[in-house]
Amino acid sequence: MGSTRPAIRDTAQRTGTHKRSAVVAALMLAMALAALDATIVSTAVPQIVGDLGGFSVFSWLFSGYLLAVTVTLPVYGKLSDTFGRKPVLIAGAALFLLGSLLCAVAWNMGALIAFRIVQGLGGGALQGTVQTLAADLYPLKERPKIQSKLSTVWAVSAVAGPGVGGVLAAYANWRWIFLINLPVGVVALWLIVRYLHEPQRTKDAGARTTATRARVDWAGALAVFACGGALLTALVQGGVAWPWLSVPSIALFATGLALAVVVVIVERRAADPIIPGWVWRRRTIAAVNLALGALGLLMVAPTVFLPTYAQSVLGLAPVAAGFVLSVWTLSWPVSAAFSQHVYRRIGFRNTAMLGIGAASLILLAFPFLPYPGQAWQPTLLMLLLGAALGLFQLPLIVGVQSTVGWSERGTTTASVLFCRQTGQTLGAALFGAVANGVLASRLGGASDLDSVTRALDSGSAAPEATRRAIADAVHAVYLGASAAAALAFLMLLLLIPRRFPVLKEDDSRTTDGDLGVGR
Repeated sequence: MGSTRPAIRDTAQRTGTHKRSAVVAALMLAMALAALDATIVSTAVPQIVGDLGGFSVFSWLFSGYLLAVTVTLPVYGKLSDTFGRKPVLIAGAALFLLGSLLCAVAWNMGALIAFRIVQGLGGGALQGTVQTLAADLYPLKERPKIQSKLSTVWAVSAVAGPGVGGVLAAYANWRWIFLINLPVGVVALWLIVRYLHEPQRTKDAGARTTATRARVDWAGALAVFACGGALLTALVQGGVAWPWLSVPSIALFATGLALAVVVVIVERRAADPIIPGWVWRRRTIAAVNLALGALGLLMVAPTVFLPTYAQSVLGLAPVAAGFVLSVWTLSWPVSAAFSQHVYRRIGFRNTAMLGIGAASLILLAFPFLPYPGQAWQPTLLMLLLGAALGLFQLPLIVGVQSTVGWSERGTTTASVLFCRQTGQTLGAALFGAVANGVLASRLGGASDLDSVTRALDSGSAAPEATRRAIADAVHAVYLGASAAAALAFLMLLLLIPRRFPVLKEDDSRTTDGDLGVGR
């Protein structure tokens, strides 16, 4: 693809200050659609299963959506670089709203799962394109403003989602958790159509400027989608729907690896591949991808296992257990907003290393909490963990987006989000196996965390041995998360250059030190 000529004003200049505020509001609404999705649906599962049945497969309400979002991120990233952010965002939002409407009229669990996948196909466009537009709209020095606003959307959604979903399911009908997306999405779409204006893409052709003819690597897109779908399904369902060494698990992994070979062959031959080789050849982008993949992996420890620990070991009610987890969503956006003052002094890499180093120590402290302990102890650790990860994630995203121009920013952003999502999927499978292994060794037999927690939820008393076994299992998971954080620290230290190769706003190459954000 050709690049945007320097003479053409960028998205932020064309949008204007007052219009930019409207676009930012649209981006926050669009991000809220994706951010609310998981938390608002989870609280209505009992009502959904009671109405539609399908208890044995209801987990696909989440797995199907997650798979669709993850495997489409690279595709949408490339499409946004090819056709522009606006058409991709509009198409993604429309697809998400269509999926929401279909979910609201689903007649059985199979139909609802299929429509959730449709939602996920749109959700991939929302997550990737919103993050890319955030970088387009603001110059480097102002970029933390929009990123902290988007982080706040995720924080508010994490806290408000369960409550909203519970109220709608209890006092209205579970179908309203999908219908509520429609007015929010329509407002976001109207603001985007009305106020977002992007520059015309052009390229140099000798002494003349000619319109760029977009070419889409549809074969690569299909191969990436199929490969990602097979491998992620194997990771999500392995050890849950079937044993790890069963025929379905082995078949999916073998199919995924074969398709990975196909992806490499197709992408090497493509003139304009969906996943360009430069994403992994450029040292900074590759290292950030790996580091944020480790972030996705370590995030599984608190998000998946801490609520079980709080209820089973500390004896908290579900609402109180949710509060223990949610406090990190309060400190994360505050720390992210503050991080700009840090990386302007010591640089993107050093700020991220400070954050992930602190996160590793905080995660390592969790297994040393007294047993059974008090609720304020893990709550304090989660508050500190959110602050540490805010210092880690935002400088890396802002930094890596600033190393590429407009025509590569969508692909770069999508690769970062794809690696983080893949890390979460891998973390759920890996840490789930670790927790189940510890439980089996402590309790004997084929005990696993899901069966133990279901027994406790049914009203069975928790024997002391069971409580200690759950505590040991969660402690082992947190040790693994601490190791993942330490690995991310080493990747930043050894792979990322001391100064990010930041581009000036006119696309002339410089370093973060020249912009006053590094030493």
